[in-house]
Amino acid sequence: MLILTRKPEESIMVGDDIEIKVLGIQENQVRLGITAPKHVSIHRREIYLTIQEENSEAAATPSLSVLADLFQAKPE
Repeated sequence: MLILTRKPEESIMVGDDIEIKVLGIQENQVRLGITAPKHVSIHRREIYLTIQEENSEAAATPSLSVLADLFQAKPE
């Protein structure tokens, strides 16, 4: 893990096009501003993990009985 020290209004660069700037520090919280291309998803870690878990559940292979029911369904 890379550990950097930054003061308010200072920033770090991730690659050529992602900037993370310290906007402020209050008590035990740090406010960050992130500038990145629109195609880059940015989430808090807990949200990211929830998304990953939901994607894994959605991609799980359905049981054979569910697939059989789908094939036997009559189109309207």
